[in-house]
Amino acid sequence: MKRRQILNAMIGVGTLAGAALLAGPSPALAQGDAWPNKPIRLIVGFAPGGGTDIVARALAPRMAEVLGQQVVVENRAGAAGTIAAEIVANAPSDGYTLLMGHSNSNAIAPFVLPKIAYDPARDFTPITYVGYVPNVMVVHPSLQARSVADVVALAKAKPGVYTYASSGVGSTQHLAGALFAKLTDIQLTHIPYKGSGQAIVDLVAGQVSMNFDTMPPVLEHIRAGKIDALAISTPNRLPQLPNVPTFNETGINGFDVTNWYAVMAPRSLPTALVARIDEAVKAAMNDAAIRPKLEAQGLQTGGPQTPAQFADFMKAELAKYARLVKELNVKAQ
Repeated sequence: MKRRQILNAMIGVGTLAGAALLAGPSPALAQGDAWPNKPIRLIVGFAPGGGTDIVARALAPRMAEVLGQQVVVENRAGAAGTIAAEIVANAPSDGYTLLMGHSNSNAIAPFVLPKIAYDPARDFTPITYVGYVPNVMVVHPSLQARSVADVVALAKAKPGVYTYASSGVGSTQHLAGALFAKLTDIQLTHIPYKGSGQAIVDLVAGQVSMNFDTMPPVLEHIRAGKIDALAISTPNRLPQLPNVPTFNETGINGFDVTNWYAVMAPRSLPTALVARIDEAVKAAMNDAAIRPKLEAQGLQTGGPQTPAQFADFMKAELAKYARLVKELNVKAQ
C-alpha cells in the first residue's frame, strides 16, 4: 500500500465513523437481539505476555459477562501486529471478530512496511479507545549505564555497537528507539522480534543492550532488578516507578511515542453492534475488580470517549506517524 493512499483514506475516517453511527439496521441485524449467539474472537497481534495481550486478557472476561458469550483472546503474532490486523480487516462485519487495536498495526507500521494488505484508515470500525501505556527505556545491567546520559555517552563512544530490541519492524519500540537516537545524535542497532515476550527474554539475558518497551511486560523485571529503567514517556512520573524520571526530566524533549490500545472491528460494523461492544468494553474498563489491574500496569485513560471521537483520534495519529516515520527515515530492514 502506498503512503499517499493511506493519507487520502485518512480524510474519510471520521466520515465513515459518522456514517456508521447514522446508518439504519443492516440485514446482518435482522435478528439483532440474537447477537451474539456464538463466541467472539478478540485478536491480539502479539505473543502472550506482552502489553497488548495483558490488556486484552484483563478485559475479555467482563466483556463476556456483559455480552452473554465467551470472548476468546487469540494471539496472532508477527509483523508488528499487522498479521492480526489483516485477519480482522478481512473478517465479516458481524461482530464476531474484533481486534485489540494498537498504535503499531493501526498507525505506524503502514508507513514503515512496504506492503500491508489493509488500509488502516478505511478497513476498520473504531469502537472503543482503551488507553495508552508509557514506553520505558530499560537497559541490561551489564551496560553499566545508570542514566540516559550514560547511555548517550557510551553510544557516542561506540557508534552502532549497542542494540535495542523491539516487538517488530514498524512497532512503537522500533520508532521510539529511532527517535531517541535522533534526539540524542547517536547510532543504535535495531533488533526486531515477533513480539515483546522474546524481546524481553533476550534483554534480561543480556543478548541486547536496551529496549523502549511498554511498562506492563517489563515492570516485574525492573522490580526484580533484572533490568534497569532509566526513563519513562509519560508527562509525569508514575507511582509504579516513582524513581524513574520522565524523558523530559532527563533533557530529552519531543519523545512523543506511546502504545495505545483500542477495540476495533472490520469496516462497516452495524451501529447497534458498535454500541453494544463499546458498552461491554467500557464496563470492563470501569469494573472495580479490573480497573486497578489495568492501572497497576500503567494504563493511562481519559482519551476519546465515543466511537466518533476515537475516529478523530485515529485520523490525527495517522497524520502524526506519517510525518514522524518520514522524518526519522524508518524503513523495513
